[in-house]
Amino acid sequence: MNSSAWQKSSHSAANDNCVEVRTADGLVELRESDDGEVIIRTAPARFAVFLRAAKTGEFDHHAN
Repeated sequence: MNSSAWQKSSHSAANDNCVEVRTADGLVELRESDDGEVIIRTAPARFAVFLRAAKTGEFDHHAN
């Protein structure tokens, strides 16, 4: 099994409530640090599309 360690955003600082990401078996995995049993898996290309959308503010209306 090819996997990397869980990584959280540098914006999380010392907070334990954050989203963590890693690669495993050719997929990108995401989980909440405070609920590590729930893992979302997706293809790297789909994750890249999501990241681009997040960076351009496509989901900002959900934060209100």
